[in-house]
Amino acid sequence: MTNKEKGIRIRTQIIRDVIHHPNDISKHIANIFNITPQAVYNHIKRLEKEGYITSIGKGKGKRYTLGAVREYRVILPLTEDLSEDQIWRKSFAFIFEGIEENIVDICHYGFTEMVNNVIDHSDGKNVSLYIYRDKEKIRMFIIDDGEGIFKRIKRLCNLEDERHAIMELSKGKLTTDPENHTGEGIFFTSRMFDEFEIESKGLNYAHYDENSFDFLLDSELEVEEIGTMVVMVIDINRERLIKDVFDEYTEDLQEEGTSQFNKTVIPVKLAVYGNEKLVSRSQAKRLLTRVEKFKHVIFDFEDISTVGQAFADEIFRVYANKNKDIVLMPLNMNEDVNRMVQRALGN
Repeated sequence: MTNKEKGIRIRTQIIRDVIHHPNDISKHIANIFNITPQAVYNHIKRLEKEGYITSIGKGKGKRYTLGAVREYRVILPLTEDLSEDQIWRKSFAFIFEGIEENIVDICHYGFTEMVNNVIDHSDGKNVSLYIYRDKEKIRMFIIDDGEGIFKRIKRLCNLEDERHAIMELSKGKLTTDPENHTGEGIFFTSRMFDEFEIESKGLNYAHYDENSFDFLLDSELEVEEIGTMVVMVIDINRERLIKDVFDEYTEDLQEEGTSQFNKTVIPVKLAVYGNEKLVSRSQAKRLLTRVEKFKHVIFDFEDISTVGQAFADEIFRVYANKNKDIVLMPLNMNEDVNRMVQRALGN
């Protein structure tokens, strides 16, 4: 073991044990690694400087505790008895101590939903989990070595390709296991966090809270053993509530006393392949896949410079006339796109 590796092990042990040894952490670590308390103190000073631990008092009355900066990573085999809730409670709950309840709720929801997806759907052997907290943000990484989420959706839902799978994923209510899953987890998780990304086998799907539309990019991640990587980031001081996110996309069914996920926003940009233009009815039909599952559908035309008459007609006249109980609403249209949509509505 190199000195660098030993130093990392010592500092990791300090972070793990400081809660249980606030008054004698130097002596405790010195006994474990057979080093002097002074050598341990040098590591403690470094951890204090980096924000991992903090201290109160002076001299013999000095007490140490965890600081604002916290992190933990673990690689686990994907076995049948693996439970996302137990993983959170045993390995990661300490990271969220002292944070407002609304942020803890969002992180717990996102973590358990995404880890459950890995356990149930990835067909991988291992999952790598890493959560890092500093004074401003929480960052969560969930990585598996399975088939890849976009390839799996394409295969099991009989879609054209992985890009079509991403577009369906962004709508919500998409699941490859309808008996056990609603398909709402990824959709709502992506709306709760400030940043949400899925990278898998050369493609990257991203939803950023500061932007009104989703992104589809070619991924720079080329590590073949990675099936899917989910990244979630949120500001520690964000005032967002889980309830507000659900309320934005659900409606109350008063006669049944329940709520239902009935609204979706479709970034039309996700239907664009390369430099092609959105001109055909077949492109519109691809965009309309599974729209019947919602009552309110918003088509976000952000970054779309033009559409063809047939494309607009297929959505806003043909499909609208056949599905009068579904509200179709265009949004963020420039003058050219608006002209085509109004022409379809006029017909």
